[in-house]
Amino acid sequence: MTRGSSSAREVATWIVQTLREQGHVAYFAGGCVRDELLGLQPKDFDVATDARPEKIGSLFPRTAHVGAAFGVMLVRHQGVTVEVATFRADGTYTDRRRPDQVTFADELADARRRDFTVNALFLDPLKDISSADRVVDHVGGVADLGARVLRAVGDADQRLREDDLRALRAVRLSTRLGFTIEESTREAIRRHAGELSGISRERIGEEIRLMLAHETRARAISTLGALALDTPTFGRVARAVPGHSLAKLRIPKNPDCGLIAGTLAAVLMDREEDLLVEDSAAGEGRRLEVLRETRQALCLSNEERDDCLAILKLLSLLKREWEWAGEARRKRAAASRGFAWANELFRTVDASRAASVDRVVDELGRRHGGIRPEALVTGDDLVAAGLSPGPAFRTVLERVYDAQLEGRITEKAEGMMLARELFGSAGV
Repeated sequence: MTRGSSSAREVATWIVQTLREQGHVAYFAGGCVRDELLGLQPKDFDVATDARPEKIGSLFPRTAHVGAAFGVMLVRHQGVTVEVATFRADGTYTDRRRPDQVTFADELADARRRDFTVNALFLDPLKDISSADRVVDHVGGVADLGARVLRAVGDADQRLREDDLRALRAVRLSTRLGFTIEESTREAIRRHAGELSGISRERIGEEIRLMLAHETRARAISTLGALALDTPTFGRVARAVPGHSLAKLRIPKNPDCGLIAGTLAAVLMDREEDLLVEDSAAGEGRRLEVLRETRQALCLSNEERDDCLAILKLLSLLKREWEWAGEARRKRAAASRGFAWANELFRTVDASRAASVDRVVDELGRRHGGIRPEALVTGDDLVAAGLSPGPAFRTVLERVYDAQLEGRITEKAEGMMLARELFGSAGV
């Protein structure tokens, strides 16, 4: 489905009109109806109709059969793609993800198979906004929208048994929209919380990314805990009472790595009591353990894992070692990927010290070429000087660059002289 734009609604309306002209019932359906009625801009537009897939394919020249067995087609027009689905009734869900079989049906049956009442509404885009019958509501979704309530369609336990991921969707939707989850739906989620183990970790990870990417992320993570979804989602029991780091976290003005890595670091800091332990070896071990398990639980990418780990490591440095670290080490830290996020996390626990870090970094940026000056001496320079590549190269280059960061050398010739001295020193 194509992300929302001014033309996406026009194309979806054209599809509805075309289907109507051929004698079919057709409406906007699902989340786009919910969002329009709430005054929000839909991210995409879906159409539901009584036309069968083969008929849809014959009416529209550019279609793709992405789920014809389930009555789902993609219609492309003027650079926009709209999902067009045939009204259906679902059979049993033995895999707790997709129905074993579907039966093409009418709009009433289609509404009753959906997850939540506010997602089970239909809208006629060809009718005037003031028309009383513009919105078709078979499940009480309009009333729930007005009351800002998220309620399962029909029997909540059945809806959860059909697709366990609906529990996470309930958390994401309710927090994003500012809705209250209706009590029987809440209790059904709690009863089925442990059954998330039957869902692919990719799907769980995607739901968590969507939660963390939204400004209501703190409420979403808190709601996971309140509904007993925290442990099955993250794959491990929290070792601390969740704090408020995520709620207090500010997005850096110049983020140096992704939003998911930064916000997830806050979640893990809240959930794990010893991620920032004083002993560096023990702390590194714990961080590696937690990130390894979190990566498996949420199917993190290598970049997300590495960035999150870097942020937590830098946060530990800020908390435990920053005040007595030398100029070179501070500059290296400030130049590291994840530092901006680390200091914003630090601000949630010690705003005064984080502000001091900001001041120090500003000052370091004005000293000896700045935070990350181009190295005066490179490996190529050492080779050109006749020095043989080997294990010592990295150590020598790091020490020479430290001297540059601290202003002890300011020219290449000085750097080469220091490099030769280091090569000649014992232990290098």
